[in-house]
Amino acid sequence: MDEKEVGKVTHYYNHISVGIIELSDNLRVGDTIHIKGHSSDFTQKVDSMQIEHNSISEAKAGDIIGLKVIQKVHPRDKVYKVVA
Repeated sequence: MDEKEVGKVTHYYNHISVGIIELSDNLRVGDTIHIKGHSSDFTQKVDSMQIEHNSISEAKAGDIIGLKVIQKVHPRDKVYKVVA
């Protein structure tokens, strides 16, 4: 499986398990992503994402999104879209 970098984590809200991601490419609900950093390395499906507390199904390069994550993430972690 190939991976394409689509963004980076800028912040993490521990109490709600949400990572803030600055996108460098498009991302959609249903995509599979791989988050990798110094102490993070996991793959998950994008189930939901938000911009300014509004649910969206698709985001584009330059957007800053909130994404529910299954593990803790850290600022500067890279976000990759898994391309089958």
